[in-house]
Amino acid sequence: MTHPYVVEDFTPDERATLDRVVGNTDSNVFVLMNLPEAVKGALFARYSRTAKSLRRLFLDEFLRDGDIESLGASAGSDLGMAKADELYGRIFIEFGDDSVAQLGGAHIAVEQASNILTKQLEWGRLAAYLEQSTRYVGYDDMPGGRWRYYLEPDIMASPHAAAYERTLDAIFERYAAALRRAIEHFAQRYPKHEGDPDRVWKATIKAKACDVLRGMLPAATVSNLGIYASGQAYEMMLMRMMASPLREARDTAAVMLTELNKVIPTFLQRVDQPDRGGTWIEYLRSTRQSMEQIAAEILGEDKPEERPLVTLTDFDPDAEVKLVAAMLYAFSSLPEDTLIDKARAMSTDERLRVMRTYVGERANRRHKPNRAFERVDYRFDVLGDYGGFRDLQRHRMLTIEWQDLTPLHGAELPPEADECGAGDVYRASLDDSGALWESIAPDLRPQAQYAVCMAYRIRYAMQMNLREAMHLIELRSSAQGHAGYRRVAHEMHRLIGEQAGHRAVAEFMSYVDYSSVDLERLEAERRAERKRLESLERDEP
Repeated sequence: MTHPYVVEDFTPDERATLDRVVGNTDSNVFVLMNLPEAVKGALFARYSRTAKSLRRLFLDEFLRDGDIESLGASAGSDLGMAKADELYGRIFIEFGDDSVAQLGGAHIAVEQASNILTKQLEWGRLAAYLEQSTRYVGYDDMPGGRWRYYLEPDIMASPHAAAYERTLDAIFERYAAALRRAIEHFAQRYPKHEGDPDRVWKATIKAKACDVLRGMLPAATVSNLGIYASGQAYEMMLMRMMASPLREARDTAAVMLTELNKVIPTFLQRVDQPDRGGTWIEYLRSTRQSMEQIAAEILGEDKPEERPLVTLTDFDPDAEVKLVAAMLYAFSSLPEDTLIDKARAMSTDERLRVMRTYVGERANRRHKPNRAFERVDYRFDVLGDYGGFRDLQRHRMLTIEWQDLTPLHGAELPPEADECGAGDVYRASLDDSGALWESIAPDLRPQAQYAVCMAYRIRYAMQMNLREAMHLIELRSSAQGHAGYRRVAHEMHRLIGEQAGHRAVAEFMSYVDYSSVDLERLEAERRAERKRLESLERDEP
């Protein structure tokens, strides 16, 4: 059985319009065509705050009267496109210059993708992703008459099919009822401030309710994802997905290749060539299978011990000496080893003087020090809920590896769940999810991940340089962030200062936010509303 994707209904006129700007109107994967880059970017930016599909979003919010006549008006540039294709093809195919594949890119939408698939799609560093957010979109509707979760084909072809549907249906029914109660509860607990527009207050209350309950949702929950990447990035993405043990990844990759070939075919010619992409895909598949076998052989039945939320597993005790040398490097003519010797001979005060001068006065967290901060590395082992992992995984200027999602590490229940009356149904959903995983895993271990609620913990390792650590910790500790990943950011900051002993480095992260907040999104929604009003004022004649 294949997953029954919901096919949207469009009028004949809407379909005729969409045929000019998207690759198809009946698949969950489609490319964007004949649209300015700014429009495509704006469509994907809007994705995270709406439950609409991208095609419906374009029709409802981006298409104005008179626009339809101009769509496809760039067809006169076909000759130029043919010339560009010829040039790229000659260099890329004849000479194998992979860097040329970085010069052409495409936007693609992947809709109704599970939260397992979105992590596979977002694995690559060199791409841009915008994903529908469980913080702003409630999953309490039933498009096509069914809850929004993925019917994993291998599970649905197994004896576990009925239990899978029955359990996930029950979880979504509880979630939908709990979401309504939670919105009512938080609306009463946090009445609207005088001066706040209704839209600000309502958006903040809904975000609070969604934040508290998103851990109830299973990883099979579907999402919409917008991607922009170069041909080279897509090539690697598709081959990695084609080597996946998961049908959803392999099937999606095949449809993506068909769609991308409509706009950047030259860059993807190697993917389905047996002696190029075929051998590469087999290499990825066979090495994964071999590692699974050797890991099982060596590790046996070893069970993990209890661990804290974050463990600092690797750091350089000599980091601040090397950091000072790196700061001086670009401003001197001396070799690095000489600068390290000089930095080591300095007093603590002298090194601090160099570091403070290099960092300067940071007016906000976006003022990040330069690349000397990339001289120092940290590696963290994190055991946190899957919801928080989903957000932290999207940081791409680092190395991140994660283990399969299971219920074996327990779950994190937000304290507000009991407060809003959802504690019992939350726990029931976790119990049912864990039991479903236990029944499926002996037969279909990778596929069993779809059954696991996102409140369950997953283990992942994050290795990053100091510059990225500063960015991640300051951003993810901000008051508007989700409580789950705020705790991870706070603990990383503490470990850098206390365990690693890099106190000066920790002090330079001056925008780490330890404040306690009740309505995480309130100030962010107020800022967004101010910007909206300012924009309207500028547009007035």
